[in-house]
Amino acid sequence: MSENAREAILHAAKTAAQMHGYSGINFRSIGEAVGIKNASIYYHFASKADLGAAVAQRYWQDTAGVLAAMREAHPDPVDCLQRYPSIFRTSLENDNRLCLSSFMAAEYEDLPDEVKNEVKAFADINVTWLSEVLTQAGLAPDQSERRARAIYTAVAGAQLIARTRLDIGLFDELMLSYRESGLIPTSVASSEQP
Repeated sequence: MSENAREAILHAAKTAAQMHGYSGINFRSIGEAVGIKNASIYYHFASKADLGAAVAQRYWQDTAGVLAAMREAHPDPVDCLQRYPSIFRTSLENDNRLCLSSFMAAEYEDLPDEVKNEVKAFADINVTWLSEVLTQAGLAPDQSERRARAIYTAVAGAQLIARTRLDIGLFDELMLSYRESGLIPTSVASSEQP
């Protein structure tokens, strides 16, 4: 089996997980999507748990890369904070998919430990990135992690609500509300420093 087959399997499993969660990762349907026998998937992944962990790990690593590129391309921290929701919006634009880690987090109690660890890693990289950018935007360091968790949770929740309504405009309205309320800063937070 080639590395291309492994990548195709990961891509098909990611799509399935974004549409149906961890329970949607099914070797037979992934094999059909990739054009291989489902038994061939075992060449790359010993079990569904191994495949689920690999998909979730790739997902957070890709997201970390997107966040790093966003920060590099947009050095103004407030600009980065304004752009942050776009990574969740992109999933909605792509066949009304949900963030893979959000979907899997809803199934958390039923996940194998190796998948749980990767789901936590996704939340951690988002909160860490947001916290760093919030601090650079002028929020006091002791407040930035708490605000980062609130932003991450709010944006992920908005994606979920918009998905259930099949209404990406609702996601945009919620982002506007988060900006108007000050949850997502629209200017340097100098008034929030001690």
